[in-house]
Amino acid sequence: MGIDERAAGRPRSREADVAILDAALDLFIERGAEATSIEQVARRAGVTRATVYRRFPDKTQLLVATIEAAYAEPLPTPEIHDVEHMLAGWVSVLSDPRQRRLLRRLYGAIEDYPELVHAYQKLFGQQRAQVRRSVLERARDRGQFPADTAPEVLLNLLIGAGWQHLAIHPDTCTAAEAEEFLRAVLHQLGYRPDGHQQQPAEPPVKE
Repeated sequence: MGIDERAAGRPRSREADVAILDAALDLFIERGAEATSIEQVARRAGVTRATVYRRFPDKTQLLVATIEAAYAEPLPTPEIHDVEHMLAGWVSVLSDPRQRRLLRRLYGAIEDYPELVHAYQKLFGQQRAQVRRSVLERARDRGQFPADTAPEVLLNLLIGAGWQHLAIHPDTCTAAEAEEFLRAVLHQLGYRPDGHQQQPAEPPVKE
């Protein structure tokens, strides 16, 4: 085989890689990890099962690679300016039907395919959580949350609210509706964008 022929084969190989991962992602979102098979992925990608197996020895490794490709190696330490910026990012996810379904499939795979969840956590990592905690801590110090707010607990509550939204709201939810939901949660957690916290009422003076 000449040099030109080998070089010509590389784009086809890359095309097969992309087709396999795209097919696996579509099937994972449509059917979940358990109902997705190598045979189905090969058929949808338009390649042979042998082509898939040469790249991924088993379904778990294929799905892990699929999750990694789906999130395209996000920055480990994202720049989040403030609570409003963080809110905008969450609204974007909660109003995207495909992202919503993907996240639910990941959550549903925790028991039988923990490797998928670990891959997701590795991509976003502890640094991302630390950035979010720092944003909430600065907001508290500026008076946007009550002075006794614990950033770690607050972040867990917000993440839990996000999962609740994924579970009970339709995937046709608009960005405005997702923002309204999150702002209502933030308000109940004491968030005041202007930084003016309501002071507790003074007890009546006894005469």
